[in-house]
Amino acid sequence: MKKSKERIVTFNIVTLEDSVRILPSKFGEPLEEVAREQLRLKYEGIIDEELGYVIAVTDIKVSPVGKIIPGDCATYHKATFSLLTFYPRVHEIVEGEVVEIADFGAFLRVGPVDALIHVSQIMDDFISYDDRQGVLMGKETKRKISVGNKMRVRITAVSMGGGSSFGKIGVTARQPFLGVLEWIEEDVKKTHEEIKEIEER
Repeated sequence: MKKSKERIVTFNIVTLEDSVRILPSKFGEPLEEVAREQLRLKYEGIIDEELGYVIAVTDIKVSPVGKIIPGDCATYHKATFSLLTFYPRVHEIVEGEVVEIADFGAFLRVGPVDALIHVSQIMDDFISYDDRQGVLMGKETKRKISVGNKMRVRITAVSMGGGSSFGKIGVTARQPFLGVLEWIEEDVKKTHEEIKEIEER
């Protein structure tokens, strides 16, 4: 299997070459449609250490000339295709939506996977969990995190699973201009005001 990559930050387009097995029962069907079905079954939804999370198979081109292997009634066709993949990298800054709140932290949907932000990594404040409201709140800042919030975070840990098992991603917001997007806007505005005050002195 040959491959080449075109990196687009965490999302990638990976070009591969592989062999597609076409059963006799599929001989009368359009070759590219049968190949697409086979390649989607083989690749979509898997997690690979080199490729990352495979989201979709696209741009399939199949050789109309197949090979026959003795003892096998199927034909094998060379196929080139592209994969849309998600490969999280440590230190990358990503954005995601909060999909679940727990007493120990929050889960954010980042690409096709949920990342965990532990309470200790949310902000420089003591955080309490309000079970009735389903929110995490800072004691001094009164800032809240709830389901649906959009957050900007930095990836701190990546553990890729294998096959169809889910990997794990850990993230932090305890750095300047990270956190819930509304917080970032507030911090940027405050910083601009402080700079303006200094310049006017």
